[in-house]
Amino acid sequence: MTLAEVHKWEQAVIRLLNFDGWELQWCGGGFDHYDAVGATPKGNECLIEMKFRTTYYETKMLEKYKYDQIMNMPYDMVKLYFVNDPKSNYLFWLNEITMPEVTELYCPDTTLWTKKKKNKEVYLLEESQATIINLNE
Repeated sequence: MTLAEVHKWEQAVIRLLNFDGWELQWCGGGFDHYDAVGATPKGNECLIEMKFRTTYYETKMLEKYKYDQIMNMPYDMVKLYFVNDPKSNYLFWLNEITMPEVTELYCPDTTLWTKKKKNKEVYLLEESQATIINLNE
């Protein structure tokens, strides 16, 4: 998946959520640690980080560095992590879940731009910690 394709998917998710009462604006394409900002259907200020995976994994990986950056945003913001994979769409309400122990994995240096790998500290989130938006079956 190219960067341009990821940006189209991010914008499509935002349009769908906005159709369901959210008020989000896309801010991807820059160097922010999240892809959308705005408000939840209940009017709470929020931000969303999104990942689109072409392979299904039972746990959903979130880099510790990215999580730390997101959680350092103003306390009263709702912080969300959206993951799309071949099985489903998952929405993690980061303010409300207990994070698992940090795990170190050998991962690509960046998501799309290099084949170089390095060890990264990550959280492996369980599907049960997410609100499952829909199953892709």
